[in-house]
Amino acid sequence: MSAVDWLGSEAFTAFGQHIRWSDMIGNVVGLIALALGWRRSIWTWPVQFVSGVILLVAFASAHLTGSAGKQVVVMVIAAWGWWQWTRGRQQAQDGSIAVRFATWRERGVLAAGAVVGTVAVGGLFTLYPSLSWDPWPDAYIFVGTLVAMYAQARGMVEFWFAWLLVDLVGVPLNFANGFAFSGFVYIIYGALVLWGMRDWWLRSRASAKPSLEGAAA
Repeated sequence: MSAVDWLGSEAFTAFGQHIRWSDMIGNVVGLIALALGWRRSIWTWPVQFVSGVILLVAFASAHLTGSAGKQVVVMVIAAWGWWQWTRGRQQAQDGSIAVRFATWRERGVLAAGAVVGTVAVGGLFTLYPSLSWDPWPDAYIFVGTLVAMYAQARGMVEFWFAWLLVDLVGVPLNFANGFAFSGFVYIIYGALVLWGMRDWWLRSRASAKPSLEGAAA
C-alpha cells in the first residue's frame, strides 16, 4: 500500500462515522498551525502548508473538488505568507509579527472579493457539476479561505472573523460528506479562533496606544 493509499484509508469508526487517516492527521496539523498563528509565530506557514498537502489527498480521493481546491489555496497562500512575514515589514519590537485592524477600504475590498469570488467559483462549479458535489458551499469555503489567509498574511485582526464565517459552513459540510473528524476539529477551530481573535484584538489596541500618545505629545 502506497502512502497516498494509506492516507486515504479508514483509521477507525466513531459514533457511526468513518475516520480517515488523512482527515485526522491533516486536521491535527492544521490545529497546530492555527495555534502557531495565534502566537504570531512564522512557523504557522510551513505547518499550514503540510496540513494542506495531507488534506488535499483526503478531499481529492473523495472527489470534493471545492474542498480540495481549498487546500491548494492553503498551500499557495502559506508559501506567500511565509515570504510576507519573513520580509520583516511587520515585525514588532519583540520579534513577533505586529497585528492591526484593517482600514475600512481594506475591509470593503475583502468583502467585495469574497462575494465576487464566491459567485464566480460557485457559477463555475454549477456549470461543471463534476467539479463539486456541493457547488455553492464549496465555493464559499474555497474563497473564504483565500480571504482569511490573505488577511492573516497582512497581519489583519479581521482574518479571525473570516475564519469564523468559513467554519459556519465548513462544520455541517464536513459532517454531511463523511469527514467527521474535520467536522469535530472545525468546532475546536471555532473555540481557538475566538481566543485568538481576543488576543490579536488586545495586541492591536496595545500597539496603537504608543502612536496615539506620540501624536498627543
